[in-house]
Amino acid sequence: MSFPNLRLRRLRKTGKIRELLEEVRLSPKDLICPIFVQEDLKSRIQGSSMPGMERLSLADVANEINTIAELKIPAVMVFGIPSHKDEHGTSAFTQNGIVQKTISEIRKNIGNDIAIMADVCLCQYTSSGHCGLVKGDKIDNDSSLETLAKVAVSQAQAGVDVVSPSAMMDGQVKAIRQGLDDAGFSDVAIMSHSAKHRSSLYSPFKDMAHSAPQFGDRKTYQLPYTNPKEAMREVETDIQEGVDIVMIKPALAYLDLISMTREKFNVPIAAYSVSGEYALVKAAAMAGYIDEKEVTLEILTAIKRAGADMIVTYFSKGAAKTLNER
Repeated sequence: MSFPNLRLRRLRKTGKIRELLEEVRLSPKDLICPIFVQEDLKSRIQGSSMPGMERLSLADVANEINTIAELKIPAVMVFGIPSHKDEHGTSAFTQNGIVQKTISEIRKNIGNDIAIMADVCLCQYTSSGHCGLVKGDKIDNDSSLETLAKVAVSQAQAGVDVVSPSAMMDGQVKAIRQGLDDAGFSDVAIMSHSAKHRSSLYSPFKDMAHSAPQFGDRKTYQLPYTNPKEAMREVETDIQEGVDIVMIKPALAYLDLISMTREKFNVPIAAYSVSGEYALVKAAAMAGYIDEKEVTLEILTAIKRAGADMIVTYFSKGAAKTLNER
């Protein structure tokens, strides 16, 4: 069948026609904004590896969250930078921990006008810088599960809506779900970093969050980027353990895995556009090589087009501002 008079350019003639025919529409409501809060910090400071991102003091949190909410971004992801680290990661689950204080501060000042999510991991809190507890020269999976469950429960007690385990310990969703339910927090959701890959694109985050491993690497627990079938097994395992939202991380170089997850599983999907993706765009924009606003929207739209329902991204505030102005 042929269409000799067909010209698809007719459907691109004006801006309003193009708007009517948009198949994928990016909105501030698709975004989750990460925030870094540092214990004992007097005022906010810029992160050198992630231009435009800041480490906040606890006193800065309410104003920052108000700014995020005014941009119509529906959720934040809290990362804490403690003043004390030890081999057990105790600062991650203490009642007066920096993340717990931050959650309470947001809840007290903002109420339910924004969804509060929090990272559940140990890399910022352990003296080893690893995501689990170390025994000998290995990351011990099973003892780490008990601690991760403690972290999640402590965050729930502070008022979190969603806990987001990123440690990539086998069984972490099951352990956290059981811990939350036993503590009376069955309504707290779990958004797991289900397919978190061993990636060099995390480097700026490690600098920002002071979370680089002090020995070895994370290849024994984070996914190799060569194994898409294994990534799908990780996602399936989290679903079987009762996860509420799965996540693919990083995002931009893993669009195929977002798409595969969308095709295989009927669950909400998050994607994490990580620090290296952000830093690369920032560096190119600062050098004058690209239009930062346009490239940012193109990247985030591609992530959504691949099948993500929500995107954790350091571009959140800038992208939301651009989208709100259109």
